[in-house]
Amino acid sequence: MNMRGRIRQLFELVESRGLSLAEAGQKPYAFRSTVTSDYNRRCTVPGKHMAQIVLATLNARYTHSSFGLRYLLANMGSLQSQTAMLEFVINDITVDVLAAILNQKPKIVGLGVYIWNVEPMTRLVADLKRVRPEVVIVLGGPEVSYEAAGQPIVELADYVISGEADSSFRELCTTLLRGEACETKMIQAAVPTFDQLVLPYDFYDDADVANRVIYVEVSRGCPFTCEFCLSSLDIPVRLANVELFLEAMQDLLDRGAKQFKFVDRTFNLNLRVSRQILQFFLDRLVPGLFLHFEMIPDRLPEDLRSLIAKFPPGALQFEIGVQTFNDDVGKLISRKQDNAKLADNFLYLRDHTGVHIHADLIVGLPGESLDSFAAGFDRLYELRPQEIQVGILKRLRGTPITRHDDTWEMRYSPHPPYEILSNRLLNFDDLHRLRRFARYWDLVGNSGNFVASLNLIIAVGRSPFAQFSDLCDWLHARHASRYGISLADLFASIFGYLVERYPAGSDQMIAETMWEDYIRGGRRDRPTFLKQYDLKSPQQKQAHSLPQRQARHVTPS
Repeated sequence: MNMRGRIRQLFELVESRGLSLAEAGQKPYAFRSTVTSDYNRRCTVPGKHMAQIVLATLNARYTHSSFGLRYLLANMGSLQSQTAMLEFVINDITVDVLAAILNQKPKIVGLGVYIWNVEPMTRLVADLKRVRPEVVIVLGGPEVSYEAAGQPIVELADYVISGEADSSFRELCTTLLRGEACETKMIQAAVPTFDQLVLPYDFYDDADVANRVIYVEVSRGCPFTCEFCLSSLDIPVRLANVELFLEAMQDLLDRGAKQFKFVDRTFNLNLRVSRQILQFFLDRLVPGLFLHFEMIPDRLPEDLRSLIAKFPPGALQFEIGVQTFNDDVGKLISRKQDNAKLADNFLYLRDHTGVHIHADLIVGLPGESLDSFAAGFDRLYELRPQEIQVGILKRLRGTPITRHDDTWEMRYSPHPPYEILSNRLLNFDDLHRLRRFARYWDLVGNSGNFVASLNLIIAVGRSPFAQFSDLCDWLHARHASRYGISLADLFASIFGYLVERYPAGSDQMIAETMWEDYIRGGRRDRPTFLKQYDLKSPQQKQAHSLPQRQARHVTPS
């Protein structure tokens, strides 16, 4: 029997005994070269082979990969050889996606449904049912796991699996392929532990490793109860076998993977595991290694700090959910946070490490006024994170934030992504102005294209929120839309704004500052608005192998 046959026999044996591979004492990553180079390619190349089961989704963009589909495929057991995984993006033409799926001649199609793809996915399901009504459609994903009743996509589908479907999808497919029907359309998946699952990392192929972000996890669940977040429903926290997980990471590193995004909601919850994983990657540090973690903002003890400080600038990115500095708002939404410890941790990370901090603030929380949000933004700005993600509150299906709807007059759009339109303290005009603020801040404050110029936009001693809002109003008056502005036009517009705001004779200084930013990303052309000024020729910048956005924030050595 060849290696592939032995692997299939192993899967069937383990499944028949109700065991996981870990329980059977196996290490699936030893078989990676065979599985990935032959078997996985066969499962993921559209049209090359027929499959009874198709797993598919629409990713937000090509560089994103579907972690959920890979988990499903890894846990299909004896049905894995009959399953194809197809990934598309939300801008793909629906009929082309439909053709690729039907080219496999499937009996069952499992679709991952998310807030960003539910609308095009609904069109896809409707068309699929018109063309091949006999094909069984199974939905999963957060968008259909809660409040599913009445959703058009749910009405069209045959079955919906709520929750973590890693094992439940295989069980449903087994039943259906035996010619039996499931008793109920709505299936609540049992919450699996990691020892019941096969890890999915073999199903990142060489193209994924070369071109996509590699999503990984060492835990699932969240111990916190923030009412705006679906993770507040995902209790308890479950931990993977760290040794098996690190074997998988070593395998990915050996294959050339350099960008890892941990999807754990609270990476620094278990400090022993956090240190073990950070030390693992530090011991294997190579140029271009980039690790993204979601961190609890007020939990950064000394031994973790000292380990983090050993990484080079830009190698670590921490996504830190601040959300609000208003203690009363925090209580309203069941969020506990020590803001003094948070501030101390931010300042340590900025002053003593090379961590790229991506901090989140939310607009529209119940009890948060415009003045309160502005004060929070100013406070966060002074802590100097490289990025401040100003997010608009979304009414995610299933989250308990809805209990505030009447008291705080919360009004949300009924269409994805279900953003807040107004509430008792923020009318529609206030919120729309904050939307513009969020968009322009992402283009200017977060992009890394205006690192030096931002110091001219926001002068020391004044409110950063107020000053940047002034720029937003100025840009809004000159651009019909906050989208579709070219980088060259944005540079020229900000130059015009600064020349108008600064005293006469400041234009040379402004030009030099903006020229520094303009060439930061490797540009060598001289834009029209700078041609009249005496500017130094650009010097060769230090090359960075980090992602472009993060690399622009790294100070040249």
